[in-house]
Amino acid sequence: MPMNVRHERDNVYRVEVRGLLRKPDFEACGNTLVREMSRIGPLRLLFVLEDFEGWHAQDDWKDLTFYVTHGNQIQRIAIVGNDRWRSESLMFAGADLRSAPVEYFGEDDLAGARAWLSA
Repeated sequence: MPMNVRHERDNVYRVEVRGLLRKPDFEACGNTLVREMSRIGPLRLLFVLEDFEGWHAQDDWKDLTFYVTHGNQIQRIAIVGNDRWRSESLMFAGADLRSAPVEYFGEDDLAGARAWLSA
């Protein structure tokens, strides 16, 4: 599966993203996060891009329902990955639109991302 969600600690969830991301996988991840939000409240998300190949070009990525409906329940987003994906990932995460901070960390800075999420 290209996206895997797991609870790390407290309200921090790690989302591993591999390969070419498809819209159905993204929606399934969103459904998991919504269940966790209803269970524990606002979340802090750690996205780890491993062997990431981008977003499937034929999928409709313009749907902002998750962001509009649940965006205020996300406190922070840290993205860890290859610098090649920095700009696109920040744009995809809506870094300039969210009230919650979003930061990108190089693939060798997982510890820095975790520390930032805890701040």
